[in-house]
Amino acid sequence: MIPLQAATRETFWTIGPVGKAAFYWLAAVAVLVFLYGVYARFAAYARGSADPRDRLSNLPGRVADATKTVFANENQFDGDLYTGVMHTFVLWGFLVLLVATTILGIDIDLYRPLTGESFWVGDFYLAYQFAVDAFGLLFVVGVGMAGYRRYRTREGRLWGKHTSLEDDAFVWTLFLLGVGGFLVEGVSMVGQPQRATETVSFVGMALATGLETAGLTAAGAEAIYGVLWWSHSLLAFAFVAWIPYAKPFHMISSFANVVARDENAGARLPNVPADLDHTNAESLDDFTWKELMDGDACTKCGRCTDACPADTVGRNLDPRNVILDLKSYRESVSDDPVAGSGSGNGPMATDGGTAAASDGGVADSAAASDGGTVPIVADEGGVIDAESMESCMSCMACMDACPVDIEHLTSFTKMNRQLVDEGAVDSNLQDVFQDVMQKGNTFGESQSARGDWADDLDEGVDVPDARETEVEYLWYVGDYPSFDDRNKKVARALARLFDEADVSFGILFDDEKTDGNDVRRIGEEFLYLELAGHHVETFADCEFENIVCTDPHSYNTIKNEYPEVDFAEFADDPMMPFEREEPWNPDGGIDVFHWTQVVEELVSEGRLDLSGDELDYTVTYHDPCHLGRYNDEYEAPRELIRATGADLYEMPRSRDDSFCCGGGGGGLWTEHEEEVKPSEERLREAVEDTDAGAAIEKFVVACPMCTTMFEDGRKTGDFEDDVEIVDVAELLIEAVEAGP
Repeated sequence: MIPLQAATRETFWTIGPVGKAAFYWLAAVAVLVFLYGVYARFAAYARGSADPRDRLSNLPGRVADATKTVFANENQFDGDLYTGVMHTFVLWGFLVLLVATTILGIDIDLYRPLTGESFWVGDFYLAYQFAVDAFGLLFVVGVGMAGYRRYRTREGRLWGKHTSLEDDAFVWTLFLLGVGGFLVEGVSMVGQPQRATETVSFVGMALATGLETAGLTAAGAEAIYGVLWWSHSLLAFAFVAWIPYAKPFHMISSFANVVARDENAGARLPNVPADLDHTNAESLDDFTWKELMDGDACTKCGRCTDACPADTVGRNLDPRNVILDLKSYRESVSDDPVAGSGSGNGPMATDGGTAAASDGGVADSAAASDGGTVPIVADEGGVIDAESMESCMSCMACMDACPVDIEHLTSFTKMNRQLVDEGAVDSNLQDVFQDVMQKGNTFGESQSARGDWADDLDEGVDVPDARETEVEYLWYVGDYPSFDDRNKKVARALARLFDEADVSFGILFDDEKTDGNDVRRIGEEFLYLELAGHHVETFADCEFENIVCTDPHSYNTIKNEYPEVDFAEFADDPMMPFEREEPWNPDGGIDVFHWTQVVEELVSEGRLDLSGDELDYTVTYHDPCHLGRYNDEYEAPRELIRATGADLYEMPRSRDDSFCCGGGGGGLWTEHEEEVKPSEERLREAVEDTDAGAAIEKFVVACPMCTTMFEDGRKTGDFEDDVEIVDVAELLIEAVEAGP
């Protein structure tokens, strides 16, 4: 028996000098193939267009943050405990085995030749063996969990038109590597009696005991060990070489994607340059290196598709397919050595929904040419179907769900801009654009009537003109509270709340136009620029401290996007109705608020004199996408609801998992073929899936667009007798009136 302090084992047991030489030669080849593949991938990204964001600023900090995010599996645990545990086992098992292999290589190839000794002995060796067995077991369990989820049903989110043999190969290769490693260890322990006391290798010891019980002798183990060892080694080398050319590359590209992420992506869209030759998504050349990397980072997990309200209600949009269709097309027309091997799904797909091109289709013809014969987005024959882009609600649920920070909305908006450039948008949207250009609002109403909603306010409640009076809050009212009869009630309720709390506020009356948030996400970038320029020039003529918005859409674009506009770039453009050249609010000196944030502070200061027991309704609350996912504001509306005394019940999908009303991204103005309207599905959830169920009396919202969509869904979905739609402001003013 070998003393514990001398515990070790022979690395190349039964492997002769020729075998060792072959091992090192194959290892070198595998590493070189791997390095070349990684280089080719990143070289392909470098050929993408420049990204408008500085995605590599503070690179050490970015890498540190990405390392924390990836190693902690934060995104995988988000809303899916099973996947979080599974991915943690696989990731940490893989990393520990990789580190263990590296340590062994250092000992054999560097330390021993230099010192004539080995550090892979005694306590270190035993600790090493225990760690390898423990994390190797977690690795095998994790891969087993992945296989179980993948194969228990072939109708789950892991399956789609881009599912291919490479997905199976990835899972089974990892599983065989994990199991094969333990089998090699177990056979080695049977054949080397001196390892009989190596109880720290608990998995190998258990396997060795099982093999001996089954009749394997030391001589038999020695005879078969070489075959098992070489099988395991060759599979490992093949896997290393294969990584850059297929799905395993996501282990690298996903990390890089998290490093390069834009924390404000989606809420802050990239600007379009003033270059007249600029195109948006005419060809692959228009996509940035980050957008190209998004395709390789995609793991096909389907979380984005599961979260997508458009896909849920049956529209022709699958966010995962859009990203992977673009990737497939890039590979089909590319001359990169790694192209064509990454998606494993054959020819290019033709839309972001469910259809796929047949063999020998447009992808092949494009590949034979210069890659410009196939439009990126079109009604027919494009890489992406225009209907898929028109179906998007710009809710950002896909981006929030994505564990590797793919920025779907950035690419989607790029394609929407291309459709607008080509005049290939829905006729209803064309009418909206015309109304905004000619009238300044999406209703086509006279701007002189913009402030008429205030005429019906109670006597004594005054709405000052912020162009003439210095105020604390410049109130951006928005289109729907100004012109829509239902939402005028919300505007009046909010004006009364401001008056009740003695807030100094004023509005712009006919100088207020559409904010441009949704116009921009539909793809009308230059109309958005006109609106932004008009508003910042108007702001400059007023005296105020802060801006407060009724609509989360207005709040988002004024807060996040107006400061990003380079007005100087367009100052000489005769089509732009502004002369401003300086950026607006670049240092954030002017605070921009959603009204719930302002009023929540007023309530906490006691300026609305609420006791907290004025109302006894049973209610639920819908998180607006632009307030929640876009701007991370979840508490202010809830605090205001609680301040009224109402009993608040959360819906199953709430906060960052909230389900879109369907109004974003132009959905307010378009009709779609869908199994059920998003607003109807959301109301069903409120009265059926919420803990209070049918006891829910009021469905509370904090967005005028949501109010409009849910009032419509309440009628079309036959919920009129089940629940009432109320804005937080309406609930608050009722509580104020009910007070002493």
